[in-house]
Amino acid sequence: MTADEYTNGDRAPRVRVREVAEADEPQWRQLFAAYRDFYRLTPDESVVDRVWAWLNDEGHELRGLVALTDSAESAGRRGESIVGIGHFRRFARPSTGSVGLWLDDLFTAPEARGLGAGSALIDRIRAEARAQSCSVVRWITAEDNSTARSLYDQLAVQTNWVTYDTQP
Repeated sequence: MTADEYTNGDRAPRVRVREVAEADEPQWRQLFAAYRDFYRLTPDESVVDRVWAWLNDEGHELRGLVALTDSAESAGRRGESIVGIGHFRRFARPSTGSVGLWLDDLFTAPEARGLGAGSALIDRIRAEARAQSCSVVRWITAEDNSTARSLYDQLAVQTNWVTYDTQP
């Protein structure tokens, strides 16, 4: 994958999407911790460490992207800053005899929302799905996550499937 650039209007800062790199660790950790906090998950550095290790292990199925902008004003930071993260992986679809990409985590820093980082990350994952001849990009979100759902409703079709979890 190569870096792609996106804009959300003429005056918005340019958003660049690329694969996560080892140098991204401090900013990635902040955003991933904020993502986990948003979903009220118990803070756990061992989880953050494990996911970071997965993202840097070429043999692991999980892949990661970051959305960056060079506008200091957009996120209250100086220079190029990571303002969004996306994690995805392949999954088999036995009922269709195909493979899809599953978007596990998508998060944009609250102060950078509206810049197009979420759209840019999803666009990049869709491009990766096309490159891999995948049949679908799929994800879930919380029913009450109205901010994310307003974006997702513009980019995808809500399915009628209900998700269940059980303990192993």
